[in-house]
Amino acid sequence: MMDLVIENAKASDIDKLVSLLGELFTIEKDFSPNVPRQIKGLELLLADPARGAIKVARNRSGEPVAMVSVQLVVSTAQGALSAWIEDMVVSQEYRRSGVGRLLLEEALNWAKSQGATRAQLLVDTSNDPALAYYRHLGWEETQLQARRVFL
Repeated sequence: MMDLVIENAKASDIDKLVSLLGELFTIEKDFSPNVPRQIKGLELLLADPARGAIKVARNRSGEPVAMVSVQLVVSTAQGALSAWIEDMVVSQEYRRSGVGRLLLEEALNWAKSQGATRAQLLVDTSNDPALAYYRHLGWEETQLQARRVFL
């Protein structure tokens, strides 16, 4: 896995995490890079470790080269906490190294340790590589479809 270390993100990582989100949001059709918003979102996540976590993979120089965020919500269907997986992105040069799988495992382990009994994520329906990747990892497709409204 190219000598990478998986750990929790820190506030000092925000600039690099914004860069990674920029890579992700240029792929996803529903989102676009917006540095001030991404900084605010990352700060909100890092400020409340009981609500969620950002897992990063660091290279030898300590720079984040991949990330995934995980947040908790209450599932009435499960009668327990459920985890939302978001912001899964691996820098181009580190793809196909197994780091994505390890990041997801760490995020799911964190969620399970917090009492979550299910995890879900959203995938851009036109992102065939991501759809194939999650299918390969055993994530099940559901009949649910996302909707949104801005408040």
